[in-house]
Amino acid sequence: MTFFDSPCVTRRSARVLLINSTLVGSLFAYSAAYAQAPQTQIEEDRARLGNSTPLVEQIDPATIRDSERAQADAAEKAAGDDKLDTSGNLLGNMWGARSWMYRHGISFDIQEVDELWGNGTGGSASGNDGAAGSGTGPSYDGVTMPTLTIDTEKLFGLKGGLFNVSALQTRGRSISQDHLANFNPVSGFEADRSTRLFELWYQQSFLGGKLDVKIGQQDLDTEFLISDYASLYLNANFGWPMAPSVNLYGGGPSWPLSSPAIRIRYRPSEKFTFMFAAADDNPPGNRYNSTPIQQATGSISGYNSDPTSQTYDGANGTNFNMGTGALLMTELQYALNPQPADMSNVTKNPGLPGVYKLGGFYDTAKFADYRYNRNGGSLGAAVANAINTTPQSDLTPRWDRGNWMVYGIIDQMIWRPSLTSARSVGVFVRATGNGGDRNQISFAIDAGLNLKAPFRGRDNDTIGLGWGIGRASSGLRQFDRDSQTLVQGNENHLELTYQAQVTPWMVMQPDFQYVWHPSGGAPDWTGLRRVGDEAIFGLHSSITF
Repeated sequence: MTFFDSPCVTRRSARVLLINSTLVGSLFAYSAAYAQAPQTQIEEDRARLGNSTPLVEQIDPATIRDSERAQADAAEKAAGDDKLDTSGNLLGNMWGARSWMYRHGISFDIQEVDELWGNGTGGSASGNDGAAGSGTGPSYDGVTMPTLTIDTEKLFGLKGGLFNVSALQTRGRSISQDHLANFNPVSGFEADRSTRLFELWYQQSFLGGKLDVKIGQQDLDTEFLISDYASLYLNANFGWPMAPSVNLYGGGPSWPLSSPAIRIRYRPSEKFTFMFAAADDNPPGNRYNSTPIQQATGSISGYNSDPTSQTYDGANGTNFNMGTGALLMTELQYALNPQPADMSNVTKNPGLPGVYKLGGFYDTAKFADYRYNRNGGSLGAAVANAINTTPQSDLTPRWDRGNWMVYGIIDQMIWRPSLTSARSVGVFVRATGNGGDRNQISFAIDAGLNLKAPFRGRDNDTIGLGWGIGRASSGLRQFDRDSQTLVQGNENHLELTYQAQVTPWMVMQPDFQYVWHPSGGAPDWTGLRRVGDEAIFGLHSSITF
Protein backbone atom coordinates (compact mmCIF):
# COMPACT_ATOMS: atom_id res chain seq x y z
CA MET A 1 0.00 0.00 0.00
CA THR A 2 1.20 3.53 -0.76
CA PHE A 3 1.16 6.19 1.91
CA PHE A 4 0.25 9.62 0.55
CA ASP A 5 -0.37 13.10 1.89
CA SER A 6 -3.85 14.58 2.13
CA PRO A 7 -4.18 17.98 0.39
CA CYS A 8 -3.21 20.85 2.66
CA VAL A 9 -6.00 23.40 3.12
CA THR A 10 -6.24 26.80 4.73
CA ARG A 11 -8.93 27.73 7.28
CA ARG A 12 -10.81 29.66 4.63
CA SER A 13 -10.76 26.78 2.13
CA ALA A 14 -11.77 24.39 4.93
CA ARG A 15 -14.96 26.41 5.52
CA VAL A 16 -15.75 26.25 1.81
CA LEU A 17 -15.28 22.49 1.80
CA LEU A 18 -17.59 22.10 4.77
CA ILE A 19 -20.31 23.91 2.81
CA ASN A 20 -19.80 21.89 -0.36
CA SER A 21 -20.19 18.29 0.80
CA THR A 22 -20.17 17.00 -2.75
CA LEU A 23 -16.71 18.44 -3.35
CA VAL A 24 -15.51 16.96 -0.07
CA GLY A 25 -16.71 13.53 -1.10
CA SER A 26 -15.09 13.74 -4.51
CA LEU A 27 -11.77 14.84 -3.05
CA PHE A 28 -11.73 11.95 -0.59
CA ALA A 29 -12.59 9.53 -3.40
CA TYR A 30 -9.77 11.01 -5.49
CA SER A 31 -7.29 10.68 -2.63
CA ALA A 32 -8.41 7.11 -1.91
CA ALA A 33 -7.90 6.14 -5.54
CA TYR A 34 -4.32 7.36 -5.42
CA ALA A 35 -3.77 5.69 -2.04
CA GLN A 36 -4.06 2.41 -3.90
CA ALA A 37 -1.41 3.41 -6.46
CA PRO A 38 1.77 1.31 -6.52
CA GLN A 39 4.45 2.46 -4.14
CA THR A 40 7.55 1.35 -6.03
CA GLN A 41 8.44 1.59 -9.70
CA ILE A 42 8.47 -2.21 -9.91
CA GLU A 43 4.95 -2.43 -8.50
CA GLU A 44 3.68 0.36 -10.73
CA ASP A 45 4.98 -1.29 -13.90
CA ARG A 46 3.67 -4.67 -12.76
CA ALA A 47 0.16 -3.23 -12.41
CA ARG A 48 0.30 -1.36 -15.73
CA LEU A 49 1.41 -4.52 -17.57
CA GLY A 50 -1.37 -6.66 -16.11
CA ASN A 51 0.90 -8.80 -13.91
CA SER A 52 2.57 -10.25 -17.00
CA THR A 53 6.05 -9.33 -15.74
CA PRO A 54 8.29 -11.98 -14.15
CA LEU A 55 7.41 -12.92 -10.58
CA VAL A 56 10.87 -11.79 -9.49
CA GLU A 57 12.70 -9.00 -11.32
CA GLN A 58 16.38 -9.99 -11.25
CA ILE A 59 18.11 -6.61 -11.47
CA ASP A 60 19.48 -6.66 -7.93
CA PRO A 61 18.32 -7.75 -4.44
CA ALA A 62 16.31 -4.52 -4.05
CA THR A 63 14.15 -5.30 -7.10
CA ILE A 64 13.71 -8.87 -5.82
CA ARG A 65 12.45 -7.39 -2.56
CA ASP A 66 10.10 -5.00 -4.38
CA SER A 67 8.82 -7.86 -6.54
CA GLU A 68 8.04 -9.98 -3.48
CA ARG A 69 6.29 -7.06 -1.81
CA ALA A 70 4.22 -6.46 -4.93
CA GLN A 71 3.19 -10.13 -4.90
CA ALA A 72 2.21 -9.91 -1.21
CA ASP A 73 0.20 -6.71 -1.78
CA ALA A 74 -1.64 -8.35 -4.68
CA ALA A 75 -2.50 -11.32 -2.49
CA GLU A 76 -3.84 -9.02 0.23
CA LYS A 77 -6.01 -7.12 -2.24
CA ALA A 78 -7.32 -10.36 -3.74
CA ALA A 79 -8.27 -11.57 -0.27
CA GLY A 80 -10.14 -8.32 0.33
CA ASP A 81 -8.46 -7.47 3.62
CA ASP A 82 -5.47 -5.64 5.00
CA LYS A 83 -3.94 -8.56 6.85
CA LEU A 84 -0.24 -9.20 6.52
CA ASP A 85 0.53 -12.03 4.08
CA THR A 86 3.65 -13.90 5.25
CA SER A 87 3.30 -16.94 2.98
CA GLY A 88 6.14 -15.59 0.86
CA ASN A 89 8.60 -15.63 3.78
CA LEU A 90 10.57 -18.70 4.82
CA LEU A 91 10.34 -17.66 8.49
CA GLY A 92 6.64 -16.85 8.16
CA ASN A 93 5.31 -14.52 10.85
CA MET A 94 8.49 -14.90 12.91
CA TRP A 95 6.51 -16.02 16.00
CA GLY A 96 4.26 -12.97 15.81
CA ALA A 97 7.04 -10.41 15.39
CA ARG A 98 6.12 -9.51 11.81
CA SER A 99 2.46 -8.89 12.67
CA TRP A 100 3.44 -6.66 15.59
CA MET A 101 5.87 -4.68 13.43
CA TYR A 102 3.30 -4.43 10.61
CA ARG A 103 0.76 -2.82 12.97
CA HIS A 104 3.39 -0.22 13.83
CA GLY A 105 4.40 0.40 10.20
CA ILE A 106 7.67 -1.55 10.32
CA SER A 107 8.69 -4.15 7.73
CA PHE A 108 11.81 -6.29 7.91
CA ASP A 109 12.92 -8.45 4.97
CA ILE A 110 15.98 -10.53 4.20
CA GLN A 111 16.77 -11.43 0.59
CA GLU A 112 19.20 -14.27 -0.04
CA VAL A 113 20.66 -14.87 -3.51
CA ASP A 114 23.04 -17.72 -4.36
CA GLU A 115 24.45 -18.67 -7.75
CA LEU A 116 26.60 -21.36 -9.30
CA TRP A 117 28.22 -20.67 -12.68
CA GLY A 118 30.36 -22.69 -15.02
CA ASN A 119 32.04 -21.81 -18.31
CA GLY A 120 32.37 -24.72 -20.71
CA THR A 121 34.30 -23.09 -23.55
CA GLY A 122 36.40 -20.02 -24.33
CA GLY A 123 37.17 -17.44 -21.70
CA SER A 124 40.60 -16.51 -20.42
CA ALA A 125 42.80 -17.34 -17.47
CA SER A 126 42.73 -14.83 -14.65
CA GLY A 127 45.76 -13.15 -13.14
CA ASN A 128 45.53 -15.59 -10.25
CA ASP A 129 45.75 -18.57 -12.61
CA GLY A 130 48.81 -17.46 -14.53
CA ALA A 131 49.87 -19.05 -17.79
CA ALA A 132 48.84 -22.50 -16.59
CA GLY A 133 45.25 -21.44 -15.95
CA SER A 134 42.10 -21.91 -17.99
CA GLY A 135 39.09 -19.79 -18.84
CA THR A 136 36.74 -22.62 -17.93
CA GLY A 137 35.55 -23.98 -14.60
CA PRO A 138 32.95 -23.38 -11.84
CA SER A 139 32.32 -20.33 -9.68
CA TYR A 140 30.03 -19.33 -6.79
CA ASP A 141 28.69 -15.94 -5.73
CA GLY A 142 26.15 -14.97 -3.09
CA VAL A 143 24.40 -11.94 -1.60
CA THR A 144 22.45 -11.38 1.61
CA MET A 145 20.44 -8.14 1.88
CA PRO A 146 18.45 -7.20 5.01
CA THR A 147 16.03 -4.26 4.65
CA LEU A 148 14.19 -2.23 7.26
CA THR A 149 11.26 -0.10 6.03
CA ILE A 150 9.16 2.26 8.16
CA ASP A 151 5.77 3.73 7.26
CA THR A 152 5.78 7.00 9.20
CA GLU A 153 1.98 7.33 9.19
CA LYS A 154 1.49 4.06 11.05
CA LEU A 155 4.43 4.67 13.37
CA PHE A 156 3.86 8.29 14.43
CA GLY A 157 1.18 9.84 12.20
CA LEU A 158 3.20 11.52 9.42
CA LYS A 159 1.26 10.77 6.24
CA GLY A 160 3.07 9.90 3.03
CA GLY A 161 6.44 9.22 4.62
CA LEU A 162 8.58 6.15 4.00
CA PHE A 163 12.02 5.39 5.45
CA ASN A 164 14.27 2.64 4.05
CA VAL A 165 17.68 1.29 5.04
CA SER A 166 19.39 -1.82 3.67
CA ALA A 167 22.77 -3.50 3.81
CA LEU A 168 24.71 -6.00 1.71
CA GLN A 169 26.93 -8.94 2.49
CA THR A 170 28.51 -10.18 -0.76
CA ARG A 171 30.75 -13.22 -1.08
CA GLY A 172 32.24 -15.67 -3.54
CA ARG A 173 34.08 -14.77 -6.73
CA SER A 174 33.02 -13.17 -10.00
CA ILE A 175 33.34 -15.64 -12.88
CA SER A 176 33.12 -12.70 -15.29
CA GLN A 177 36.02 -10.84 -13.69
CA ASP A 178 38.13 -13.99 -13.28
CA HIS A 179 37.57 -15.76 -16.59
CA LEU A 180 35.15 -14.20 -19.05
CA ALA A 181 36.45 -10.68 -19.87
CA ASN A 182 32.98 -9.51 -20.94
CA PHE A 183 31.74 -5.95 -21.26
CA ASN A 184 29.06 -6.81 -18.70
CA PRO A 185 29.02 -9.64 -16.12
CA VAL A 186 26.94 -12.71 -16.90
CA SER A 187 25.16 -12.11 -13.60
CA GLY A 188 23.86 -8.87 -12.17
CA PHE A 189 24.59 -10.22 -8.68
CA GLU A 190 28.36 -10.57 -9.05
CA ALA A 191 30.24 -8.20 -6.76
CA ASP A 192 33.49 -7.92 -4.84
CA ARG A 193 33.38 -9.43 -1.37
CA SER A 194 32.31 -6.89 1.26
CA THR A 195 29.84 -6.04 4.01
CA ARG A 196 28.42 -2.60 3.38
CA LEU A 197 25.58 -0.13 3.63
CA PHE A 198 23.47 -0.24 0.47
CA GLU A 199 20.60 2.27 0.59
CA LEU A 200 19.53 4.82 3.20
CA TRP A 201 16.72 7.13 2.10
CA TYR A 202 13.48 8.87 3.03
CA GLN A 203 10.54 9.33 0.65
CA GLN A 204 7.69 11.80 1.09
CA SER A 205 4.59 12.06 -1.10
CA PHE A 206 2.51 15.12 -1.92
CA LEU A 207 -0.54 16.17 -3.95
CA GLY A 208 -2.60 13.15 -3.01
CA GLY A 209 0.12 10.78 -4.19
CA LYS A 210 0.78 12.35 -7.58
CA LEU A 211 4.21 13.59 -6.51
CA ASP A 212 6.82 11.91 -4.35
CA VAL A 213 10.37 12.91 -3.48
CA LYS A 214 13.08 10.52 -2.32
CA ILE A 215 16.31 11.80 -0.76
CA GLY A 216 19.33 9.93 0.58
CA GLN A 217 21.71 7.16 -0.44
CA GLN A 218 20.07 5.53 -3.49
CA ASP A 219 20.58 2.86 -6.14
CA LEU A 220 19.11 4.32 -9.36
CA ASP A 221 18.79 1.01 -11.23
CA THR A 222 15.71 0.07 -9.18
CA GLU A 223 13.73 2.86 -10.90
CA PHE A 224 15.53 4.22 -13.98
CA LEU A 225 16.43 2.39 -17.20
CA ILE A 226 14.25 -0.60 -16.25
CA SER A 227 12.72 -2.92 -18.81
CA ASP A 228 10.36 -5.05 -16.75
CA TYR A 229 10.33 -7.94 -19.21
CA ALA A 230 14.14 -7.78 -19.55
CA SER A 231 14.50 -8.05 -15.78
CA LEU A 232 13.71 -11.76 -16.07
CA TYR A 233 17.26 -12.38 -17.30
CA LEU A 234 20.39 -12.81 -15.20
CA ASN A 235 22.98 -11.23 -17.52
CA ALA A 236 23.77 -7.83 -16.01
CA ASN A 237 23.17 -6.10 -19.35
CA PHE A 238 19.42 -6.79 -19.07
CA GLY A 239 19.37 -4.85 -15.80
CA TRP A 240 21.64 -1.77 -15.72
CA PRO A 241 22.88 -1.84 -19.34
CA MET A 242 26.50 -2.16 -20.39
CA ALA A 243 26.92 1.46 -21.56
CA PRO A 244 26.46 3.17 -18.16
CA SER A 245 28.09 0.17 -16.43
CA VAL A 246 31.42 0.66 -18.19
CA ASN A 247 31.24 4.35 -19.14
CA LEU A 248 30.45 5.97 -15.78
CA TYR A 249 32.70 6.14 -12.73
CA GLY A 250 32.54 2.70 -11.11
CA GLY A 251 29.37 2.01 -13.11
CA GLY A 252 27.47 4.90 -11.54
CA PRO A 253 24.92 4.62 -8.70
CA SER A 254 23.88 1.07 -9.54
CA TRP A 255 24.20 -2.28 -7.81
CA PRO A 256 26.21 -2.90 -5.67
CA LEU A 257 27.03 0.81 -5.24
CA SER A 258 24.71 3.66 -4.33
CA SER A 259 25.11 7.43 -4.09
CA PRO A 260 23.64 10.45 -2.30
CA ALA A 261 20.77 11.55 -4.54
CA ILE A 262 17.42 13.24 -4.79
CA ARG A 263 14.74 11.64 -6.96
CA ILE A 264 11.46 13.30 -7.97
CA ARG A 265 8.57 11.30 -9.45
CA TYR A 266 5.40 12.92 -10.81
CA ARG A 267 2.40 10.86 -11.95
CA PRO A 268 -0.35 13.14 -13.28
CA SER A 269 -2.37 10.13 -14.45
CA GLU A 270 -2.14 6.37 -14.64
CA LYS A 271 -0.72 6.68 -18.17
CA PHE A 272 2.11 9.16 -17.61
CA THR A 273 5.06 9.16 -15.22
CA PHE A 274 7.92 11.63 -15.14
CA MET A 275 11.09 11.04 -13.09
CA PHE A 276 14.18 13.10 -12.44
CA ALA A 277 17.23 12.35 -10.29
CA ALA A 278 20.36 14.27 -9.35
CA ALA A 279 23.01 12.00 -7.85
CA ASP A 280 26.68 11.86 -7.06
CA ASP A 281 28.19 10.34 -10.20
CA ASN A 282 31.09 8.49 -8.54
CA PRO A 283 30.06 6.07 -5.75
CA PRO A 284 33.60 4.69 -5.14
CA GLY A 285 35.09 8.18 -4.92
CA ASN A 286 38.21 7.21 -6.90
CA ARG A 287 38.69 9.55 -9.82
CA TYR A 288 41.84 8.08 -11.29
CA ASN A 289 41.04 4.39 -11.72
CA SER A 290 37.28 4.05 -12.06
CA THR A 291 36.91 3.91 -15.87
CA PRO A 292 38.24 1.25 -18.26
CA ILE A 293 40.73 3.51 -20.07
CA GLN A 294 42.30 4.47 -16.74
CA GLN A 295 42.58 0.79 -15.91
CA ALA A 296 44.23 0.08 -19.27
CA THR A 297 46.90 2.71 -18.72
CA GLY A 298 47.06 2.20 -14.97
CA SER A 299 47.88 -1.48 -15.27
CA ILE A 300 51.18 -0.36 -16.84
CA SER A 301 51.91 2.36 -14.30
CA GLY A 302 50.94 0.11 -11.41
CA TYR A 303 47.80 1.42 -9.69
CA ASN A 304 44.77 -0.63 -8.72
CA SER A 305 42.45 -1.50 -11.61
CA ASP A 306 39.32 -2.42 -9.63
CA PRO A 307 36.57 -0.24 -11.18
CA THR A 308 34.14 -0.52 -8.27
CA SER A 309 36.83 -0.11 -5.61
CA GLN A 310 34.82 -1.94 -2.99
CA THR A 311 37.96 -3.21 -1.30
CA TYR A 312 39.11 0.28 -0.26
CA ASP A 313 38.03 3.94 -0.15
CA GLY A 314 34.52 3.30 1.09
CA ALA A 315 34.26 -0.47 1.26
CA ASN A 316 31.57 -0.12 3.95
CA GLY A 317 29.32 2.00 1.70
CA THR A 318 29.66 5.20 3.74
CA ASN A 319 32.09 7.04 1.48
CA PHE A 320 29.62 9.74 0.47
CA ASN A 321 31.76 11.19 -2.30
CA MET A 322 30.67 14.53 -3.74
CA GLY A 323 33.89 15.60 -5.38
CA THR A 324 33.81 14.72 -9.09
CA GLY A 325 30.44 15.65 -10.58
CA ALA A 326 26.68 15.24 -10.66
CA LEU A 327 24.71 12.66 -12.61
CA LEU A 328 21.48 14.25 -13.86
CA MET A 329 18.99 11.66 -15.08
CA THR A 330 15.44 11.93 -16.39
CA GLU A 331 12.83 9.56 -17.77
CA LEU A 332 9.34 9.93 -19.29
CA GLN A 333 7.02 6.92 -19.26
CA TYR A 334 3.80 6.26 -21.14
CA ALA A 335 1.52 3.32 -20.34
CA LEU A 336 -0.51 1.98 -23.27
CA ASN A 337 -3.78 0.32 -22.23
CA PRO A 338 -3.05 0.22 -18.47
CA GLN A 339 -4.87 -2.74 -16.96
CA PRO A 340 -7.68 -2.65 -14.37
CA ALA A 341 -6.77 -3.98 -10.94
CA ASP A 342 -9.53 -6.62 -11.08
CA MET A 343 -9.82 -8.24 -14.52
CA SER A 344 -12.65 -10.55 -13.41
CA ASN A 345 -15.17 -7.68 -13.50
CA VAL A 346 -14.05 -6.21 -16.84
CA THR A 347 -16.82 -6.06 -19.45
CA LYS A 348 -14.79 -4.39 -22.20
CA ASN A 349 -11.40 -5.58 -23.40
CA PRO A 350 -8.87 -2.92 -22.29
CA GLY A 351 -6.40 -4.01 -24.98
CA LEU A 352 -2.90 -5.41 -24.68
CA PRO A 353 -0.80 -3.35 -22.27
CA GLY A 354 2.57 -1.78 -22.93
CA VAL A 355 4.98 0.62 -21.24
CA TYR A 356 7.15 2.97 -23.32
CA LYS A 357 10.05 4.91 -21.80
CA LEU A 358 12.35 7.61 -23.11
CA GLY A 359 15.19 9.01 -21.05
CA GLY A 360 18.78 10.04 -20.74
CA PHE A 361 21.47 11.39 -18.45
CA TYR A 362 24.19 14.01 -18.36
CA ASP A 363 27.26 13.70 -16.12
CA THR A 364 28.96 17.00 -15.29
CA ALA A 365 32.32 15.45 -14.37
CA LYS A 366 35.48 15.17 -16.46
CA PHE A 367 36.17 11.88 -18.23
CA ALA A 368 39.37 10.37 -19.58
CA ASP A 369 39.71 10.55 -23.38
CA TYR A 370 40.51 7.32 -25.24
CA ARG A 371 42.35 9.06 -28.09
CA TYR A 372 44.68 11.65 -26.57
CA ASN A 373 46.98 12.04 -23.61
CA ARG A 374 47.23 15.28 -21.66
CA ASN A 375 49.88 16.65 -24.08
CA GLY A 376 47.65 16.10 -27.13
CA GLY A 377 49.53 13.04 -28.38
CA SER A 378 48.08 9.61 -29.06
CA LEU A 379 47.31 7.82 -25.80
CA GLY A 380 47.44 4.43 -27.51
CA ALA A 381 50.85 5.18 -29.00
CA ALA A 382 52.10 6.19 -25.54
CA VAL A 383 50.96 2.83 -24.19
CA ALA A 384 52.76 1.03 -27.03
CA ASN A 385 55.92 2.99 -26.32
CA ALA A 386 55.70 2.24 -22.59
CA ILE A 387 55.38 -1.47 -23.32
CA ASN A 388 58.45 -1.19 -25.53
CA THR A 389 60.26 0.57 -22.65
CA THR A 390 60.46 3.90 -24.45
CA PRO A 391 61.32 6.53 -21.80
CA GLN A 392 59.04 9.45 -20.90
CA SER A 393 55.84 7.95 -22.31
CA ASP A 394 52.89 10.02 -21.08
CA LEU A 395 50.17 7.57 -20.00
CA THR A 396 47.86 10.20 -18.49
CA PRO A 397 44.68 10.63 -20.60
CA ARG A 398 43.31 14.01 -21.55
CA TRP A 399 40.27 15.00 -19.49
CA ASP A 400 37.05 15.92 -21.35
CA ARG A 401 34.24 17.76 -19.61
CA GLY A 402 30.83 16.07 -19.42
CA ASN A 403 29.25 12.83 -20.63
CA TRP A 404 25.80 11.88 -21.86
CA MET A 405 23.56 9.01 -22.92
CA VAL A 406 20.04 8.69 -24.34
CA TYR A 407 17.85 5.58 -24.25
CA GLY A 408 14.49 4.16 -25.24
CA ILE A 409 12.61 1.16 -23.82
CA ILE A 410 9.59 -0.80 -25.04
CA ASP A 411 7.75 -3.42 -22.96
CA GLN A 412 4.71 -4.71 -24.86
CA MET A 413 2.38 -7.65 -24.33
CA ILE A 414 1.58 -9.16 -27.72
CA TRP A 415 -0.72 -12.09 -26.83
CA ARG A 416 -2.87 -13.61 -24.10
CA PRO A 417 -5.59 -16.22 -24.52
CA SER A 418 -8.17 -14.41 -22.35
CA LEU A 419 -8.51 -11.43 -20.06
CA THR A 420 -8.26 -13.52 -16.90
CA SER A 421 -5.56 -15.93 -18.06
CA ALA A 422 -2.17 -15.85 -16.34
CA ARG A 423 -0.53 -16.88 -19.62
CA SER A 424 0.84 -14.14 -21.86
CA VAL A 425 3.62 -13.33 -24.29
CA GLY A 426 5.59 -10.12 -23.92
CA VAL A 427 8.42 -8.56 -25.93
CA PHE A 428 10.97 -5.94 -24.99
CA VAL A 429 13.49 -3.75 -26.81
CA ARG A 430 15.94 -1.33 -25.21
CA ALA A 431 18.57 0.80 -26.95
CA THR A 432 21.22 3.17 -25.60
CA GLY A 433 23.49 5.61 -27.44
CA ASN A 434 26.23 8.08 -26.47
CA GLY A 435 29.44 9.76 -27.64
CA GLY A 436 32.52 7.72 -28.56
CA ASP A 437 35.59 9.71 -27.54
CA ARG A 438 35.38 9.25 -23.76
CA ASN A 439 33.38 6.02 -23.54
CA GLN A 440 34.07 2.33 -24.00
CA ILE A 441 30.59 1.55 -25.39
CA SER A 442 28.92 3.89 -27.88
CA PHE A 443 25.81 1.88 -28.78
CA ALA A 444 23.99 -1.10 -27.29
CA ILE A 445 20.66 -2.82 -27.80
CA ASP A 446 18.91 -5.76 -26.18
CA ALA A 447 15.65 -7.48 -27.01
CA GLY A 448 13.74 -10.59 -26.04
CA LEU A 449 10.57 -12.66 -25.86
CA ASN A 450 8.96 -13.90 -22.62
CA LEU A 451 6.24 -16.52 -22.05
CA LYS A 452 4.52 -16.17 -18.67
CA ALA A 453 2.79 -19.25 -17.20
CA PRO A 454 4.18 -21.65 -19.83
CA PHE A 455 2.65 -24.76 -18.23
CA ARG A 456 -0.67 -25.54 -16.59
CA GLY A 457 -0.52 -24.90 -12.86
CA ARG A 458 2.69 -22.84 -13.16
CA ASP A 459 1.15 -19.35 -13.23
CA ASN A 460 4.17 -17.62 -11.70
CA ASP A 461 6.82 -19.22 -13.93
CA THR A 462 8.35 -17.47 -16.93
CA ILE A 463 10.57 -18.70 -19.75
CA GLY A 464 12.46 -16.27 -21.92
CA LEU A 465 14.94 -15.88 -24.75
CA GLY A 466 16.96 -12.66 -24.84
CA TRP A 467 19.72 -11.23 -27.01
CA GLY A 468 21.97 -8.20 -26.75
CA ILE A 469 24.83 -6.46 -28.53
CA GLY A 470 27.32 -3.82 -27.46
CA ARG A 471 29.54 -1.83 -29.83
CA ALA A 472 33.02 -0.69 -28.83
CA SER A 473 33.31 3.07 -29.28
CA SER A 474 35.34 4.80 -31.98
CA GLY A 475 37.71 6.12 -29.33
CA LEU A 476 38.37 2.64 -27.93
CA ARG A 477 38.98 1.21 -31.41
CA GLN A 478 41.44 4.03 -32.17
CA PHE A 479 43.22 3.40 -28.86
CA ASP A 480 43.57 -0.28 -29.81
CA ARG A 481 45.01 0.58 -33.23
CA ASP A 482 47.49 3.09 -31.82
CA SER A 483 48.59 0.75 -29.04
CA GLN A 484 49.17 -2.00 -31.64
CA THR A 485 46.80 -4.49 -30.02
CA LEU A 486 43.77 -6.43 -31.29
CA VAL A 487 40.98 -4.00 -32.21
CA GLN A 488 37.70 -4.55 -30.36
CA GLY A 489 34.31 -4.51 -32.09
CA ASN A 490 30.91 -5.98 -31.16
CA GLU A 491 30.03 -8.29 -28.29
CA ASN A 492 26.87 -10.40 -28.72
CA HIS A 493 25.20 -12.39 -25.96
CA LEU A 494 22.25 -14.79 -26.03
CA GLU A 495 20.40 -16.00 -22.93
CA LEU A 496 17.82 -18.74 -22.41
CA THR A 497 16.35 -18.83 -18.91
CA TYR A 498 13.47 -20.33 -16.92
CA GLN A 499 12.26 -18.76 -13.68
CA ALA A 500 10.34 -21.23 -11.51
CA GLN A 501 8.56 -20.56 -8.23
CA VAL A 502 9.48 -23.66 -6.21
CA THR A 503 7.76 -22.47 -3.01
CA PRO A 504 6.07 -19.14 -2.15
CA TRP A 505 9.40 -18.04 -0.65
CA MET A 506 11.87 -19.59 -3.11
CA VAL A 507 12.57 -19.07 -6.82
CA MET A 508 14.99 -21.22 -8.80
CA GLN A 509 16.31 -20.19 -12.20
CA PRO A 510 18.44 -22.42 -14.46
CA ASP A 511 20.19 -20.34 -17.10
CA PHE A 512 22.24 -20.70 -20.27
CA GLN A 513 24.21 -17.94 -22.00
CA TYR A 514 26.42 -17.83 -25.05
CA VAL A 515 28.76 -14.90 -25.69
CA TRP A 516 30.32 -14.17 -29.08
CA HIS A 517 33.48 -12.03 -29.13
CA PRO A 518 33.71 -11.17 -25.40
CA SER A 519 34.42 -7.44 -25.02
CA GLY A 520 34.25 -7.16 -28.80
CA GLY A 521 37.13 -9.58 -29.32
CA ALA A 522 39.46 -8.37 -26.59
CA PRO A 523 42.87 -10.08 -26.26
CA ASP A 524 43.28 -12.76 -23.60
CA TRP A 525 46.07 -12.83 -21.01
CA THR A 526 48.66 -13.58 -23.69
CA GLY A 527 47.84 -10.40 -25.63
CA LEU A 528 48.25 -12.37 -28.87
CA ARG A 529 44.84 -14.00 -29.36
CA ARG A 530 41.26 -13.01 -28.67
CA VAL A 531 39.20 -14.33 -25.76
CA GLY A 532 37.28 -17.35 -27.05
CA ASP A 533 33.49 -17.50 -27.39
CA GLU A 534 31.87 -18.68 -24.16
CA ALA A 535 29.13 -21.19 -23.31
CA ILE A 536 28.04 -20.47 -19.74
CA PHE A 537 25.68 -22.47 -17.53
CA GLY A 538 24.20 -21.14 -14.30
CA LEU A 539 21.78 -21.95 -11.49
CA HIS A 540 20.32 -19.06 -9.50
CA SER A 541 18.21 -19.17 -6.33
CA SER A 542 16.33 -16.37 -4.55
CA ILE A 543 15.00 -16.92 -1.03
CA THR A 544 12.95 -14.48 1.05
CA PHE A 545 13.29 -15.07 4.78
